[in-house]
Amino acid sequence: MAKRQKESVEKAKAETKKAAPKKQQADALGIGQISDLVNLMKKNDLTEFNFENGTFKIALKRGGAEVSAMPVQAVYPAAVPAPAPAAASAPAAKPAPEAEDDSHIELIKSPMVGTFYASSSPKNPPFVEVGDVIGPDKTVCIIEAMKVFNEIKGDVSGKIVAVLVKDGEAVEFGRPLFKVDTRG
Repeated sequence: MAKRQKESVEKAKAETKKAAPKKQQADALGIGQISDLVNLMKKNDLTEFNFENGTFKIALKRGGAEVSAMPVQAVYPAAVPAPAPAAASAPAAKPAPEAEDDSHIELIKSPMVGTFYASSSPKNPPFVEVGDVIGPDKTVCIIEAMKVFNEIKGDVSGKIVAVLVKDGEAVEFGRPLFKVDTRG
């Protein structure tokens, strides 16, 4: 992480401690304080913010990827509206002659807006290819957002049956990237 981003993270953590009353810090943050954190992230050009003080953890990611707050004992998700998908007028697809059973197919979707990369550099082979068997912790691609390269994990076990985007292609939040057959 760049020095500027580290300084911004430390500044945001310090402001978080100042902003929350002592009792509230121990229990949870209010919506207004979470909103303040998001504004601080925007102001300091941060894409991720993690904070923990023993009994309370909060992890924020800009770009629609994740917003969660969780005490050690229970989970209290923060409600943040997801960006609305762009409306596209596409011609109606013809139904398939035979209905295929897709109940065993899982989609790995983009958790953010950015640029899709199949490998860590143009010289390296792709993280995964059609036919590869993956586990939930396997890195399947990288999405670059605001000059930050984010490794995307599969979060599912199975066999890659389709790669749905091309290397270097722009992707939107929620766009399917891979099809995975979850049958053993």
